[in-house]
Amino acid sequence: MDEQQHTIGERADKLCAVCKEERGHIVTSVTKHGHISRVNCPKCGTLSTFKRAARTSQRPSAQPGAPYDRTHLYRAGQTMTHSTYGQGEVMSLVEPQKIDVLFSDRMRRLIHARTEA
Repeated sequence: MDEQQHTIGERADKLCAVCKEERGHIVTSVTKHGHISRVNCPKCGTLSTFKRAARTSQRPSAQPGAPYDRTHLYRAGQTMTHSTYGQGEVMSLVEPQKIDVLFSDRMRRLIHARTEA
């Protein structure tokens, strides 16, 4: 069985000990064999060790989010499906019309709450 090689900046699901929620964490350190060793929670900033879980599928409670709409007002914790980047979770509101969204490959800054002129 081939094991996946990971890189820094990827997303990995893990239970955050501080937030008490299972969420996507950002990989901050990998071993020389490409295994994840440390991750960072984008919500609270906690840096923690990563232990491989036996399961490989997404958590069953994860529901695909509605399609991304730049006119929609998003809140932290909401999920969305972007046409290019796939499934993502809103991590924070940066400015009144900008949000940071964690996708499977990395964190991306998107616009939201834009009124069409």
